[in-house]
Amino acid sequence: MGLLGTNLFFAINLSAVKYLTSNNFMQPFGMNVIRVGVSVLLFWLLFLIYPSKEKIDRGDTGRFLLCALTGIAINQMLFLKGLSLTYSIHAVLLMLTTPILITIIAAWILKERLNIYKIAGLALGVSGAVVLITARQGSGSGENVLLGDLLVLINAVSYTFYFILVKPLMLKYNPVQVIRLVFTYGLLMVLPFGWNEFVAIEWNSFGATEYTCIGLITIGGTFLAYLFNVYGIKVLGASVAGAYIYIQPVFATIIAMIFLKEQLETYKLLAAALIFTGVFLCNKTRENRQVSRSLDNQRK
Repeated sequence: MGLLGTNLFFAINLSAVKYLTSNNFMQPFGMNVIRVGVSVLLFWLLFLIYPSKEKIDRGDTGRFLLCALTGIAINQMLFLKGLSLTYSIHAVLLMLTTPILITIIAAWILKERLNIYKIAGLALGVSGAVVLITARQGSGSGENVLLGDLLVLINAVSYTFYFILVKPLMLKYNPVQVIRLVFTYGLLMVLPFGWNEFVAIEWNSFGATEYTCIGLITIGGTFLAYLFNVYGIKVLGASVAGAYIYIQPVFATIIAMIFLKEQLETYKLLAAALIFTGVFLCNKTRENRQVSRSLDNQRK
């Protein structure tokens, strides 16, 4: 149930972000200050309630800062900005290209050998992304779909590097403590970029719906989602937990169609089929499947 809730939170988070940005209640970088800031407060509150005696080695500070840069600052700022410009369905499908990016980076940096399954998976996954980005756009709440899609893809690349950097820390320390520190450093990095948009928010224009969206984004889509995800991986294992990531596009699509009036056009179904098949083929080998699904399940 925890993992199911995690992916439901993520899916609701997409439409909540779109609602607030599309109706000009706040801008993406200002929203990111709220999202990261509230999460930091909650993670430190959790630390005060359940203190940890773990000591962080000073030698790991640099890696924590790089994780904050790639996993919070670049990743989340570009994701929210990209999502505000494109469709929710586009964003959730492009996020699923992360395992494919792992395969590319593994072949490039780690010199991992590409077999026929991975090559076919790369071709199909890239084709699906190209279909989304270049297709003639239909109805919905996308203001600059091409730019938004590209920002979401860059966000996925940044997150891929984050996973490579954070994995040793997750093995060395309690994952909740790692996330707490990464978010804390990340808040310091996003503040300079989002402060002006944050102070420009007109809170007196907010009603119950808007405050509910903020709660869904910060508490549900970030804080609880991260905690449930870590718990699910610990109890069920990364492989089982990874399977739940594929429920997220279903949730996100249904919610976006109901609340944002987005349509499930033929090109989106084609792109989804290409990307899903590409991810499946890239995960064909056991080793790559474990790495890729572990990455997906740490996602925002």
